[in-house]
Amino acid sequence: MNNIPEVKLGIAAVSRDCFPIQLSQKRRDAVLEACRKMKLAVQAVEPVIENETDAMKALEDARKKGINALVVYLGNFGPEGPETILAQRFGGPVMVAGAAEESGNDLINGRGDAYCGMLNASYNIGLRKLRPYIPEYPVGVPAEIAEMMQGFVPVARILLGLKGLKIFSFGPRPQDFLACNAPIKALYDLGVEIMENSELDLYDVFLSAKGRPEIASIAADMAKELGAGNKHPTLLEKLAQYEAGLTDFMDKNLGASTYGIFANKCWPSFEKYFGFVPCYVNSRLASRGIPVSCEVDIYGTLSEYMAACATQLPVTLLDINNTVPADMIAAEKSKTGDRKPNDLFMGFHCGNTPSGCLVQHEMKFQLIMHRLMEAGKEPDITRGTLEGRFKPGPVTVFRLQSTADTVLRAYMAQGEVLDIEPKSFGGIGVIAIPEMGRFYRHVLIEKRFPHHTALAFAHAGRALFDACRMLGVEDISVNRPKSLPYPTENPF
Repeated sequence: MNNIPEVKLGIAAVSRDCFPIQLSQKRRDAVLEACRKMKLAVQAVEPVIENETDAMKALEDARKKGINALVVYLGNFGPEGPETILAQRFGGPVMVAGAAEESGNDLINGRGDAYCGMLNASYNIGLRKLRPYIPEYPVGVPAEIAEMMQGFVPVARILLGLKGLKIFSFGPRPQDFLACNAPIKALYDLGVEIMENSELDLYDVFLSAKGRPEIASIAADMAKELGAGNKHPTLLEKLAQYEAGLTDFMDKNLGASTYGIFANKCWPSFEKYFGFVPCYVNSRLASRGIPVSCEVDIYGTLSEYMAACATQLPVTLLDINNTVPADMIAAEKSKTGDRKPNDLFMGFHCGNTPSGCLVQHEMKFQLIMHRLMEAGKEPDITRGTLEGRFKPGPVTVFRLQSTADTVLRAYMAQGEVLDIEPKSFGGIGVIAIPEMGRFYRHVLIEKRFPHHTALAFAHAGRALFDACRMLGVEDISVNRPKSLPYPTENPF
C-alpha cells in the first residue's frame, strides 16, 4: 500500500504557568511509556509550552523531527492561547486531550485541573475556527490517553492522505449515470486536487505504453496472481500495457501532490477501442492503495481512498445492488440468523475487487456488456473482469458525496459479509447491516446518494466519522437502531 501516508505521531505537553511545569513533563513521559507498551510509535516534542514563545519552539522541534500528526496534551490546566496557536500553526492533524488526576493522595501540588482546562481550550479552538480531533471523553490516565492516540492515528492518516491527494479523471459519466454527478468545487474545499481528462486522453495513455519494458513483468505477475483463475491468458499483455500506462501517467502528473487515484470511463465505448474491460487492472491498483472508480465516479474513488487510509487494507467500489431472495435466506438460516430480510443485500460490481478480498477469483468476461456488445458470440472485447465471492468478515460501507449545490454529505454503516454463495456473477457478496432497510430508505434514498458505495473490509466507522467531522462535513448519517427513528421516518 505505497499510496497511503505514514503517520509520524508526536506529543506536545502544555502547562499553565501557575501550575508546576514538572507535572506536565511527568505526565507526558508516562503517556509515552504507555504508548511504548502498546507498540505505538510516538515522538516527544521537547519544549513544554507555557507561552507563545514556547509554542514556536515546540513547532520548530516538531518540524525537525518530521512529525506530521500532533497530540496537544494538557498535563495540567494548560494555557489556552499558546496551545491553540500551536494547533493552528502546526498545519497537520491535531488531537487535543487532557490528563486525569491519578491519586487521592496527591490532590494539592499534584492536581492538574486539565478537566477544567479542556473547557477553556474548546472555547479558544472555536475562536480560531479549528477542527481538531477531540476524543469522546478526552481526559484520562496515561494508558487511556495512549488508547485515544491509537484511535487518532487512522483519522490522521485519512486527513494526511486527502491533503496530498490528486484525483485523475478520464471522460464524462455514461448516459443515465447522473447519480454520479460530481461538482468539483467541494474537492478544493477538502484540499484535494483534480486533473480532468477526456476518453481520448485515456486511449492515448494506453497506446503510448505499447512496448514498454515492464509490460512483460506485469503480465507475468498477473499470471502468478490469477493462478488457476487465468481463464484468458492471451489478454494479459493488453491488460499489462494498460496498467503500465496508468501508473506511468500518475507518476508523471502528480505534480505538487503526493498520492494519486483514478475515476475512469470504462464503458460503453471503452471496449470497442481498447479491446477489453479494465476491471482486473482496476482491482490490482486498488490492492496497492490506488483505487480506480468505475463510471468516472469521482466521489466514489475519493470515498474508497479514505476507507483505504482508515484501514490500510484494499478496498472496492460496489453497487448497492440487489435484494436477497427469500428462498436463499431460508436455505441459509444458520448463517442469516435472526436478521430481517431487509437487513441483507448483495453488493456487486463487474470485477474490480482485489483478489485478496475474494474467496476464489477468476478472470472472466462482463456478462452485461457481452449481452449488449457481443450477443451470440464468444467473449472477446468484454473479457477482463476479476470475479468471485467476497471473503466473509467485517465490512464498512462509506460514501462522501457532494450534492449538486456543493454541500458535502457522508454516510457510514458497519456490517459483515456472510458466508453465503451469492449464486450470481461479478465480484459479489451477501452483506448484512443492522437495520439496512431503514437506512436504505431514510438515508440513501432520502438524501439522494448514488448507487455506488465504497466497501472497506474492516470496521472503520469510528475513524471515518471522526475524519468527516474534522473535514467540516455537517451532514453525516449512520444506520440508526430501531429505537431511534430518522427525522423523516413515519412514526405511525
